[in-house]
Amino acid sequence: MAVTTTAAATPALENLGAWTAFRRSIGRVVREPLGALGLFMVVLIVGSAIGADWLAPFDPNKIDIRAKLEPPSVEHLLGTDQLGRDIFSRVLVGGQIALKVSLVAIGAALAVGLVLGLIAGFGPRWLDHGLVLLFDTVRSFPTVMFALALITLLGPSLETVVVVVVVTQIPIYARMVRTQTLALRSAEFIMAERVMGAGFFRILAVHILPNVIGPLLILASMDIPFVITIEAGLSFLGMGVRPPTPSWGTILNDGYSFLYNTPWPAIAGGLPVIITTLGFTFLGESLRDVFDPKLRKDV
Repeated sequence: MAVTTTAAATPALENLGAWTAFRRSIGRVVREPLGALGLFMVVLIVGSAIGADWLAPFDPNKIDIRAKLEPPSVEHLLGTDQLGRDIFSRVLVGGQIALKVSLVAIGAALAVGLVLGLIAGFGPRWLDHGLVLLFDTVRSFPTVMFALALITLLGPSLETVVVVVVVTQIPIYARMVRTQTLALRSAEFIMAERVMGAGFFRILAVHILPNVIGPLLILASMDIPFVITIEAGLSFLGMGVRPPTPSWGTILNDGYSFLYNTPWPAIAGGLPVIITTLGFTFLGESLRDVFDPKLRKDV
């Protein structure tokens, strides 16, 4: 009976240890000024995007010509645009678009890049060379030019923006995983597993994947503002999210068109992009310092 109790308690102790390690890591991030600031910015942006439907005081697409280009007030916190739409509501809903594009695109690119990187790093040499050639070919195209070419073929839409990001980001993640895998495949514990008869998939899933997923997730978190910037830039050029769907890029474009009448739409469209970029960059740098043993100050 005692053996059963001990065996049953082991997973709980392991979970408790993992939770304690996670809390300590978050504590180290919060103790860093830039890490705490970045975490606050990220929580602010993500929370406002998730709760946009409840926080938005107006319908973001409701037109009121009589209230066009009004300055910030108690009723309209960020003023109104050229059609009298509440800019604060449009910024909140635009955050949903930015978050959706970034999470879906980064998640898909990370998953595909992880698989291809593991195969390239642990597979036969001829397959490695072929995949590296493919990665270099895709990355040889400038991102903006590739996006414009793909949008010309497929048409401007939210789905096209996601495809652009996925295709351009896969080689980055794949090359990083490949480099980590090549460094690990000749390690002594991997050689010992192969001698003991461990299969290809077991070595990848049990021994290599846990060692490469951490740096990959940190890189992905720092790429989120880059994806948001791509979406905002394409929407600013009229090649991303189609009106009247609110997007930070379209809000910025409207503000630029009426900049001499009022600066508030341009400020409202650009400020969320700046806050998101700084927040995820600060948080990513702090996470890297915490989880990378080579950069940890307390090691």
